[in-house]
Amino acid sequence: MNKDEPLPPRRIRTLIAEDSTTVRGLLISILGSDPAFEIVGEAANGEEAIRKARRLKPDLITMDVNMPVVDGIDATKAIMLEVPTPILIVTAAAGSGNVELSLNAMHAGALMVVDKPVDPNSIRFNQQSEQLIAMAKAMAEVKVVRRWGPGQKRLPIKEGARQESRGGIRLVAIGASAGGPAALKQLLSSLPRDFPVPVIVVQHIARGFIDGLCRWLGLNCVLPVKVASEGIELEASTIYLAPDNYHLGFTSSYLTWLNDGPPLNGFKPSVDFLFESCARVYGSNCLGVILTGMGNDGTKGLTLMHQVGCKVLAQDENTSIVYGMAREAVRAGAVDEVLPLDRIAPRIVELVNTL
Repeated sequence: MNKDEPLPPRRIRTLIAEDSTTVRGLLISILGSDPAFEIVGEAANGEEAIRKARRLKPDLITMDVNMPVVDGIDATKAIMLEVPTPILIVTAAAGSGNVELSLNAMHAGALMVVDKPVDPNSIRFNQQSEQLIAMAKAMAEVKVVRRWGPGQKRLPIKEGARQESRGGIRLVAIGASAGGPAALKQLLSSLPRDFPVPVIVVQHIARGFIDGLCRWLGLNCVLPVKVASEGIELEASTIYLAPDNYHLGFTSSYLTWLNDGPPLNGFKPSVDFLFESCARVYGSNCLGVILTGMGNDGTKGLTLMHQVGCKVLAQDENTSIVYGMAREAVRAGAVDEVLPLDRIAPRIVELVNTL
């Protein structure tokens, strides 16, 4: 090679942890079909994944959750503690308990979950394969750090007699992507049972996982957690999640509206769609929150919310798994306060009850 010629791009050194020989071979075939990846190792159980992560130091690990010897959750914990590596959970949403296990793995430090392509004859196989490749490329770029040792600090929130929102905050709207489930668990579980307004959330997550996310959050929150449906009036002291494959917004009469339009910023549901609808329908009577996540979904909507007088909070870089969405909103001048994760819930309560 001529010394003046540019070096070829560095390939993504990938370790695949999957107990099924057939599925493991399929994942190797899918990722290996893209020249961006180099498969440097395979693991048939979590213990092997930990050992090979130490030795090979890959750029990316794809991790199943149901594995023998050591499962994907404990393997993720060990890897994030010893050799922090971007971990992408690849599992079947329809598998028994897989959704909750995947969410626990993300709480342990994994970045995102994608649905496992298992049937090459399925009409969804090409779409699933393309999604796996795209997500694997994106996650390999994330700079992870050793951060999953002792439990994170939470500031106590004192409960008292129920109050109405004093100055007009009638809704809290939250957007999150990569790293979001763990952040949402900490934030939402810190809200008191007398929280006086509804909370609505768009979380980017693989199709088929939202009902499991709803159950998982519900087990950890004192407030009820529901998946939003069409045409309902939001109830105070309740958390609503955007459903699979629909944008979530509001009608002029404050009823939920499920929109089946095309993806925005590559996502459906889109954080921008929710935030823009909040600005148009609720005006300044809404509080916007942007959490950890890649890309810039939410920036356009938060800019509109900020313009109409909404208060906007963003998670800071140090506590974000991926400082992308929040960073872009801050750069756009659409954020009033940048806070560590453990400060966001207390600040939400304070603003709702005092503004």
